[in-house]
Amino acid sequence: MTSKTAAAAGCLTWRVFSPFSLRAACSSPAVNSRQCSSKLATQQDKKPKRSPLRPAASSTHDWIGPPNPLSNLRPIVYRVPENESELEKRLRHLRQETEDWNHDFWTKQNISFSKEKEAFIISQLKAKGLTVRDEQGRRRTLNSEEMAVFYKSFLDTNRIRHANYNKEWYRRNFTITLLMARVALKNMWRTISERQNSKKDNTPPT
Repeated sequence: MTSKTAAAAGCLTWRVFSPFSLRAACSSPAVNSRQCSSKLATQQDKKPKRSPLRPAASSTHDWIGPPNPLSNLRPIVYRVPENESELEKRLRHLRQETEDWNHDFWTKQNISFSKEKEAFIISQLKAKGLTVRDEQGRRRTLNSEEMAVFYKSFLDTNRIRHANYNKEWYRRNFTITLLMARVALKNMWRTISERQNSKKDNTPPT
């Protein structure tokens, strides 16, 4: 991949592929506490989508890009190994589909958070008879106690949605882990069989 192509692909970097290298963010239930980016205020009306500037899948490593400004997740293009088996293909497709599903969920969730937060601040300022900006043109803010009311309300409103997300996330992670174990066992058995066959071939006749 040339330097120009890498730049066009969003400065994507590579990592050596390991069948058991699930990212910490993908194996932790702490995703509920994912922070919402302040950049969403100017991007909340954009349609959630991935950048079309993606490199072609490699046969030796995965591509990982910079965090998406809407979902705060790094896009990943999983490698396509040579002589990929049907089981390995099934695993790769599930991992890639899960990445996209996760991106879509947090994009919509963060945009919703940003819009509702903005509406809450404006309504609270209006109730006080204040405008969004002061006489010097600076944006007015609410104190931590006032914002805590919004944060609690947002969590309460989205409690079921988050619970459903967690259930689906654990289901997907469990399936991915099982497939990874099956792939590892199959590859190990193939290696053992090849070594045994190699020994038989090299055994001199009696």
